[in-house]
Amino acid sequence: MSANQASFPVATMARVLGVSKAGFYAWLHRPASAYAVADAALLKRIRTVHASSRQTYGSPRVHAELRTRGEKHSRKRIARLMREAGLVGACHRHGGPTTTVRDKDARPAPDLVDRDFTASGPNQLWVADITYVPTTAGFLYLAVVLDAWSRKIVGWAMANHLRAELVLDAMETAVGQRRPKDVIHHSDQGSQGGFKLSSQHWVGGWCDGGSATFGSGAAG
Repeated sequence: MSANQASFPVATMARVLGVSKAGFYAWLHRPASAYAVADAALLKRIRTVHASSRQTYGSPRVHAELRTRGEKHSRKRIARLMREAGLVGACHRHGGPTTTVRDKDARPAPDLVDRDFTASGPNQLWVADITYVPTTAGFLYLAVVLDAWSRKIVGWAMANHLRAELVLDAMETAVGQRRPKDVIHHSDQGSQGGFKLSSQHWVGGWCDGGSATFGSGAAG
């Protein structure tokens, strides 16, 4: 009733819902319960975590993040508050195209980082991936290169195909912007047509006498 006061008279809503006007006004001016106050305070912290994740965290990851901060709340409570506030996380899309195909007969490149994606400075470790963007005209494919140290995108390319040049264009953009001397480029165990799976060797040349070592991790 409170949310619809601007659209309907209180008397009409009370009659339709079978409640009294006096009861509604008593509820309206009643102080919030301790539980409601606690919910409001918790929601503020949930909003902070959700915003810090760039709006990608759903309730399980928000719950886990709050636990690392020493807060103990049920996952159902956090899910309820997020649902009521309209906070949602990023979802894995299903039914879309496969962006990376692993060749079971080929020898994969070594995992040079052993699943440790930390770096002590910029341009030491780059990680790469491909995703797709549905449009009214079909799928577009986005290849990105991310610096593991700063978590910033250092190179990207978009096309309507999944050929090797899409990956190479993203790599060339990263090289042109950063001009690293030595860097490990890590991607999934997979390949695009024309990209050498056995060595993950970049065939586009290099600059400033630098070098790149390519490796791949578990198939995504």
